[in-house]
Amino acid sequence: MIHKLIIAIIIWLVLTLGGLAFAAPQAPPAPVAELAAPQDLQDQGKEKLKEKAERNKEKLEREQERKERDKEREQERNERLNELYDDAQEALDEGRWDRAAERFDQVVKAGGSRADAALYWRAYALHKLGRREDALLVIQTLRSTYPQSKWQADAKALEGEVRQSSGQAPKPESETDEELKLLALNSLQHTDPEQAVPMLEKFIQGNHSPKLKQKAMFVLAQSGSPRAREVMAQMARGQSNPDLQRKAIEYLGLFGGKESRQTLSEIYASRIDIQIKRQILRSFMVAGERDHLLTAAKGEQVPELRSEAIRLLGVIGAREEIWQMYQSELNTALKAQMIQALFVGGASEKLAELALNEKDPQLRLKAIRNLGLMGASRTGPTLVTLYTNEKDPAVRKEVLNAFFLQGNAKSLIEVARKETDPELKKEAVRKLALMNSKEATEFLLEILNK
Repeated sequence: MIHKLIIAIIIWLVLTLGGLAFAAPQAPPAPVAELAAPQDLQDQGKEKLKEKAERNKEKLEREQERKERDKEREQERNERLNELYDDAQEALDEGRWDRAAERFDQVVKAGGSRADAALYWRAYALHKLGRREDALLVIQTLRSTYPQSKWQADAKALEGEVRQSSGQAPKPESETDEELKLLALNSLQHTDPEQAVPMLEKFIQGNHSPKLKQKAMFVLAQSGSPRAREVMAQMARGQSNPDLQRKAIEYLGLFGGKESRQTLSEIYASRIDIQIKRQILRSFMVAGERDHLLTAAKGEQVPELRSEAIRLLGVIGAREEIWQMYQSELNTALKAQMIQALFVGGASEKLAELALNEKDPQLRLKAIRNLGLMGASRTGPTLVTLYTNEKDPAVRKEVLNAFFLQGNAKSLIEVARKETDPELKKEAVRKLALMNSKEATEFLLEILNK
């Protein structure tokens, strides 16, 4: 009986729980994501492409900025090394051998394009100090480290001289003898040029200080003999060390005629060394060679050299040539350099036209800034007219800055009195506060007394 009761209870529980389980509501199915419409997919794709393009643009801009910074740092480094090299050569010319040896050693350790030249002159200075073994060691370093250097011939000649010497410090009168020899050669140049030229050539190739070599080249450059011109051309073409080459190029521009300028043109066309080509451009400037500079300014493939040619055109006052290039140029950076060249060349009327009509905002502001650097008497009225007719606050603010650059307190006071824009009015007063001008001081006191 009890067993039947237990079995009945179990059956009842099973049926009851099973019913509850079957009766329990089922969880609603997970919602199915709504399918995106085709247009939405297109919009999403365009947005992703846009974001990717923007990221790539930012990446390129950062890379360009990095390259510009690296370029500026390299340029600054080269300038410091050139200054150090020039200081060392000055010490050589003054006979301060210890200082020269130290400075040239710094140039060597820094590396760069003049390290081989610095090794040669360091050995030269050590030789003058009587430190024969040290000089020979430096010469050996030059010969092994820079086997293709154009200083190898000079180093070989210096090595022979060092080995022949006794190792004693040279007497001061030996330097005086060199000066006397050069004076004698200079005199001989006027009486017997044909005899003087080979002697000058030998003197230049000898182991003398940079100052004496340059003096000898100066004498040679002024000779009208064909042989003198040939020797100068050979040195300019690189058949000597780089220091003499640069000096020969400089003197060909100073004293050479049509033939010398043609030589420089040929060297420029055949060289890939940027520093040598830059020196030739400067020699063209000294010689007033507009055509050669204009050719480089228009067609040079190296941006640095093209910029240099544009700058030098400004130095010689080639305003019309620069203006014509500006009209057809598409590169904004080069147009900015042309604006600077117009400023250097004193082309105030061209800058005024750009200040009034240039469509590129940055170029326009640069033109206005340069007008301010040209003085109130020349460009003040133009700037006043521009400020009066202009609506763009940024342009008007740059005009105020131009007034400040030219010390034009009168125009700033007029703006401060009449301007209705509070920010521009404050800007004019701020500029006046920075000026050491009686008119500005009186106006500021007038404001304080109101």
